[in-house]
Amino acid sequence: MLRARATGRTPALAFKSAMLECACRTGIAITITRIRTRKTTGIGPAPGETSLDGQTAQDSTTPSTPIFQRIKDYLVGEIASGRWKEGDLVPSEQALVRQFGVSRMTVNRAVRELTAEQVLTRRQGSGTYVAPQKYQATLVEIRNIADEVRARGHVHASAPRLLEQGTASEALALRFGVAPGAPLFHSLIVHEENGRPIQVEDRWVNPACAPAYLQQDYTRITPNEHLMAVAPLHGATYSIEALPAPREIAEMLAIAPASACLVLKRQTTSNGLVASVVTMWHPGDLVKFTGSVG
Repeated sequence: MLRARATGRTPALAFKSAMLECACRTGIAITITRIRTRKTTGIGPAPGETSLDGQTAQDSTTPSTPIFQRIKDYLVGEIASGRWKEGDLVPSEQALVRQFGVSRMTVNRAVRELTAEQVLTRRQGSGTYVAPQKYQATLVEIRNIADEVRARGHVHASAPRLLEQGTASEALALRFGVAPGAPLFHSLIVHEENGRPIQVEDRWVNPACAPAYLQQDYTRITPNEHLMAVAPLHGATYSIEALPAPREIAEMLAIAPASACLVLKRQTTSNGLVASVVTMWHPGDLVKFTGSVG
């Protein structure tokens, strides 16, 4: 199964490197799912040691667990439990040195590794904070983004920016197997989770597969919901790219122009026809794709 996860501010080069690691081997879909990319071990200091909030943490590690890993597990556990939330300041390295009774070098390694894993983020002259969480996108089945958001107990909203009948360019005509200039439906919709834009969906639709596409209220349902009802999925192909956000996309995603974005392009077929061709833009600091098969 292929999944997409996401956190922290991902520089463009690092983001492209992450994309190279997610070579997609199979699957046909995307859906956004909020996840925590941290372990849930909740490991604290050694028996008898007291955490910074005055509570004694239980040590469930084996004696062979390196101390820097125990510190990492403790920090991750505080985040996973919800006691430390996104953007919260975490204890300083000096405080962790006193808490665990270890060297500054050992604590620094634990914090440095969690920063590299984008669990924590450092701000010059300010301290170390819990990094923004990421989202997960599944490529094995096509699912409704609204359902995924609601399943997390969050609020989904969609804002149609464009809904019109257009004509097929030469490139689109080739994709849809129609003549250049043939009518196609076009929609541009911004999807939000708890008021934060998480996807710009730029979709072209074959009228032969969804003749009533333009008559739907896409503030109440998603294009995915309508298409799955009227044009049952028979197949799909997709590609994934890391691209800088054009100005108009950046404005809709509330990010800076040229910010790194994860872009998924997908073509679906139904009853022997290409039903839709969609490009979905996601903020690069929220989503990344990883996965496995089997």
